[in-house]
Amino acid sequence: MEERQALMSFAALSQETRLQIVRMLVVAGPDGLAAGALAEKARVSPSNISFHLKELERSGLVLQKREARSIIYSASYNALGALVRFLLEDCCAGHPEICAPAADVAACCARPMDRATSVSKKAI
Repeated sequence: MEERQALMSFAALSQETRLQIVRMLVVAGPDGLAAGALAEKARVSPSNISFHLKELERSGLVLQKREARSIIYSASYNALGALVRFLLEDCCAGHPEICAPAADVAACCARPMDRATSVSKKAI
C-alpha cells in the first residue's frame, strides 16, 4: 500500500461513525449488510449513513454490490489487511519478534490462503 492510500484510509477511519461502520461490516463478514441495517445499527439517518459509506468506499475500505433493490456493503478485507501490513512493514527495525503479537492478531483475520502463507513464512 502506498502512503497516499494509507492516508486516505486513516482519514476515513478517523471519524467515529465511519469507524463504527467498518467494525460492523468486519463482524458481518463477507455477506455484508444493507445500508438500512447499517443506519439502524449505527443509529443514524439514511442520508447520514449514505454519506459515510460513500467516504469509506472512496477510501477502498468498503465494497458494495447490488442485490435486487438493496445495496449490500461489506468490508474490503484486502484493503484492511494492506493497511495493517503498511503499519507493520518496517516493524521494529529488523526485529520482527517484537511485533509478533500484532502480526498474530492480524493473521487471525487473514483468509485461509493468507494464513497458510504466513505460517510457512514463520517456519522459515
